[in-house]
Amino acid sequence: MAHPTRRTAVATLAGALAVPALAGPARAAGLPPGPRAPRPLPRTHAHNDYEHTHPLYDALAHGFTSVEADIFLVEGRLLVGHDPGELDPARTLESLYLNPLRRLIRANGGSVYGGWRHSFQLLIDIKTEGAATYRELDRRLRPYHALLSSCAHGRVRAGAVTPVVSGDRGARVPMEAQPVRYAFYDGRLGDLGSAAAASFIPLISESWTDHFTWTGAGPFPADERALLRDLVARAHADRRRLRFWATPDLAGPQRDALWRELYAAGLDWFNTDDLAGLEAFLRRAGGR
Repeated sequence: MAHPTRRTAVATLAGALAVPALAGPARAAGLPPGPRAPRPLPRTHAHNDYEHTHPLYDALAHGFTSVEADIFLVEGRLLVGHDPGELDPARTLESLYLNPLRRLIRANGGSVYGGWRHSFQLLIDIKTEGAATYRELDRRLRPYHALLSSCAHGRVRAGAVTPVVSGDRGARVPMEAQPVRYAFYDGRLGDLGSAAAASFIPLISESWTDHFTWTGAGPFPADERALLRDLVARAHADRRRLRFWATPDLAGPQRDALWRELYAAGLDWFNTDDLAGLEAFLRRAGGR
């Protein structure tokens, strides 16, 4: 079973002290109450969300609008964790995410945040063989179809939660073959300008270190700044959102400098394990 790091524990405590206790939605969900959800923040993605003290709820307490869960297919169950040795049979995709989200949506009148009429992203990172794991994931998602975004014959219907499948690339073939899906696919830069429609690949994710050398120290090289803005523009022209993983995530001036460049470039998702840090940065920046 995964245990919170000191950093995530400190961030969670900071969030709990900054806002009053959650009332209705958490009780309605039958879950341990966490902090009250503040105004939701676009562009916030909780990487390794399941490693926080209260998965999902700690992210909501900081206004996050996207969370990430790593899944393993183990004896017909989808277990959530970072490594096989950490898996706990009680920590399933349903228990940590799907059931709490369903209860929250019911308590909030149809959305994850009360009064917020946008779709919440659930990024599901497949850690076992992609095709088999996706087929089981599809079977597990279907009972929740009323709250999920879907795509039927290329036509998208927006729901309160949009599952996006990442991780093992073997999931792509069975997903593309489905006339009706309750999940979407996390593409790569090679998918920009391709025949794969945005109705299948709404998100493009790449490792920051595969394309950039700058980590926030000193000036941002002009050629790398131009590349970043070009990639964001290309993704948006293709009607897709862009996310980088492996961006520096240690609090300090270098991370702030890098986040300022990502913000100015219009990056769609900031990837972090520091929930309180990103919330504070984006609220100072205007919360957009």
